[in-house]
Amino acid sequence: MVPLVLVLLLVLIFLGAGFVMKLLWIVAIALLASLLLGFLFRSRGTRGRRDHW
Repeated sequence: MVPLVLVLLLVLIFLGAGFVMKLLWIVAIALLASLLLGFLFRSRGTRGRRDHW
């Protein structure tokens, strides 16, 4: 009985870790897309000048 419970717990942990990793990939792609869009719109708004620091 105990090995069955341990196997079920391991499966549950691996499924949860897989879901979290997929969620982190989606978040990373969304942040990268927003960063690229922000960079494009910012550089277009300043007429291509990048020395606004």
